Amino acid sequence: MLDEAVAALERGEAIVIPTDTVYGVAALPAHTARLFAVKERPTDVALPVLCADLDQVREIAEVPARAADLAAAHWPGGLTIVLPRTAGFDADLGGTDPSTVGVRVPAHDVPRELARRVGPLVTTSANLHGRPTPATAADAAAELGVTVFVDGGVLDGAPSTVVRVAGENVEILRQGAVTV
Repeated sequence: MLDEAVAALERGEAIVIPTDTVYGVAALPAHTARLFAVKERPTDVALPVLCADLDQVREIAEVPARAADLAAAHWPGGLTIVLPRTAGFDADLGGTDPSTVGVRVPAHDVPRELARRVGPLVTTSANLHGRPTPATAADAAAELGVTVFVDGGVLDGAPSTVVRVAGENVEILRQGAVTV
């Protein structure tokens, strides 16, 4: 099933994948317009990126010491960290600050393996914008009109916690799976 998912991503398609929190809809960074379209998500709401490991995160984001400490404590896991982008990572992720990127290493083998095979995955919850995320891959795929999905069973976890790191300062932007 992962080979089919890789092929779909490489064709520019959006796919539904399980994560450690909820189902996500994913695409390669060059195809973020597809994610905004299938999710009906406003482009002023930035898309996060899932990576295989901290080394892959460093390819797209600058990781200050405080962020590395948070990553060591909570990755793989449900913590998204907003960091400055590295030079050269210019994917259109939407949002109001194109100089940053929200990154996460999930505690689930599927997204990490896909990221190992094709590179970082732009991923967001697999639901229409503003609606609850379906608990099954088939329901999420049907809601979004996506034809390729990886079934990870029933998922009804909380979305990731999102923090912004600037130097030693950590600001909670959204409370989720990881608590203070």
